[in-house]
Amino acid sequence: MRLLLIGATRGIGRQTVEQALAQGHEVMVLARRPEKMGLHHDRLTVRPGDILDAASVAQAIAGQEAVLITIGIPPTWQPVTVFSQGSRNVLTAMAEQGVKRLLAVTGIGAGDTQGHGGFFYDRIFKPLLLQRIYEDKDRQEAIIRQSQVDWTIVRPGFLTNGPLTGKYRVITDLTGITCGKISRADVAHFLLQEVAANRYVHQTPLLTY
Repeated sequence: MRLLLIGATRGIGRQTVEQALAQGHEVMVLARRPEKMGLHHDRLTVRPGDILDAASVAQAIAGQEAVLITIGIPPTWQPVTVFSQGSRNVLTAMAEQGVKRLLAVTGIGAGDTQGHGGFFYDRIFKPLLLQRIYEDKDRQEAIIRQSQVDWTIVRPGFLTNGPLTGKYRVITDLTGITCGKISRADVAHFLLQEVAANRYVHQTPLLTY
């Protein structure tokens, strides 16, 4: 499958690239700093560009079968728009190019996962350090939900650098759920399973051990 990853030089995105190549996919990465990818493969193309630059997004999406958004930013109290505006650019280009499949990673605290992170995260960590980010992730999710593409919004729990296990819970009913940890490698594992199987189209699964 021909996949475009945006936000792939580290974290979940980097894990997804490595696993996708191992599985035989054709992978394109759109990166603001391509030199940070540090990976070379005959089925990998690293293209300079920015999710906030509509032209570079449109050029990268041309010819793809699916788009995966795994961008992230450090904690900030400045206004944040990269998640919502970037997703808007992606969706516009997908409509123009006729690309239908989108997977976007947001996180615990977005949408109806708010209040499912445990006391410290919900009452202290998120309000103090992540509030602006999650306000924009909520806008991002709303924009994606209103689109005409076959979307899946993936909400990982608390991320670790642990190993790929392939053993985790995929939760769509949050009743009584307090989220735990999950490795970036296992989030990547889910993304690639889902892009092939399409089991959670128009759903917002939470991933946790």
